[in-house]
Amino acid sequence: MRIDGTSTATGQPGGTQNKAALEKAAQQFEAIFLRQMMGAMRSASLAEGISDSSATDQFRDMADARTADSMASRGTLGIAEMLMRQFGAKVGAPAPAAANMGKGE
Repeated sequence: MRIDGTSTATGQPGGTQNKAALEKAAQQFEAIFLRQMMGAMRSASLAEGISDSSATDQFRDMADARTADSMASRGTLGIAEMLMRQFGAKVGAPAPAAANMGKGE
């Protein structure tokens, strides 16, 4: 008895889910990178402001995180796009064990 698997548009079952997960991870990586960059820029401040306090610092950090998330979702720097180009083909390719499934008997 021979059972053939079905395939999706990407050539492997669950391929679209894997691509979606990769895209989400790439956007999250870009957001983390942007947060780190913004934090480094903020720490380079040469003088203290009149309204500087731990509360304003915390609010500024939250605002920076939200800004970084927004920039990453728009693909402002293109880091997520480059990651998708680099790893997207690997996610869409069938695994060696899956490629041999259904062959033989």
